[in-house]
Amino acid sequence: MTNAAPTSHAPLHIAITTGEPAGVGPELTVLAMAAAAAHWPDARFTVLGDVGLLEERAKAVGVDWAALPADRVTAEHRPLGVPSQAGKLDVANGRYVLGLLDAAIDGALAGTYDAIVTAPLQKSTINDAGVPFTGHTEYLAERTHTPQVVMMLAGTGERPLRVALATTHLALKDVPAALTIDGLLGTLRIVHRDLRRHLGLPAPRILVTGLNPHAGENGYLGREEIDVIAPALKRANDEGIDARGPYPADTLFQPRYLSDADCVLAMFHDQGLPVLKYATFGEGINVTLGLPIIRTSVDHGTALDLAGTGRADGGSLIAAIDAAVSMARHRRAI
Repeated sequence: MTNAAPTSHAPLHIAITTGEPAGVGPELTVLAMAAAAAHWPDARFTVLGDVGLLEERAKAVGVDWAALPADRVTAEHRPLGVPSQAGKLDVANGRYVLGLLDAAIDGALAGTYDAIVTAPLQKSTINDAGVPFTGHTEYLAERTHTPQVVMMLAGTGERPLRVALATTHLALKDVPAALTIDGLLGTLRIVHRDLRRHLGLPAPRILVTGLNPHAGENGYLGREEIDVIAPALKRANDEGIDARGPYPADTLFQPRYLSDADCVLAMFHDQGLPVLKYATFGEGINVTLGLPIIRTSVDHGTALDLAGTGRADGGSLIAAIDAAVSMARHRRAI
């Protein structure tokens, strides 16, 4: 493996972290890699994880790991802290999971990888191992020294539903104080920029929700729309960003509004994501916008009850890889 940045003629190089070893991540990775040659002819993949674990989970889904084409799929062996049993969390593997993510981030920052795709991890295992950890999004921001990032989940298809978040993993009581004019403006700038450079959308249209029921009803149900969201939208519009709103969240998610929209910006996690996941679960993806690297992921958790059974659906991981490859193509073409 070279640390030099890939040339424009080289295959795209994508890293995949296999996530929580007791969850479905390893077997979903195997399923995706079995389809790699057919899906992504211009890419090669490095899978970060314990090779013995990958071989074991490959059997559960009927894939011969050793038979995968070595010129397309390679494994960077990173040994487990302790042997892992499907469905059984072990705190001794918490640092192993974080080590996979660190290796992927370091490789992407060095130019070895054009993008990274992350299988789901278990936050509690990492925290129980003594490492404060809020989630992939916040950790990626910290490790890449990025002052502001944006979580965006998306469906698939020609006009996919995309939902970005102004705040992420916060208690609901903390959301109003976390919303500021400068913060929302920064979020809109990131969404606008990355929809253009990663997805090739020349003039993204962003619809913005209010925070309160009925978008505050002119202040009767809260003033955040008047004091924070509307001023942020005005400043964004002055910069040439096509951001509209604030709209009541309970009526925004319908075709007559979304048909011409490229992304919805919701104010908090459970305002926008239930709708997105209802519409796309199993095929949706998670994208971290604002980073100096490309990162995509699945839209689901570790599914401990399905791990090792061979019944897990690899659709979301395949969609995440597909998005990472597409985004890397757009970035390389710039």
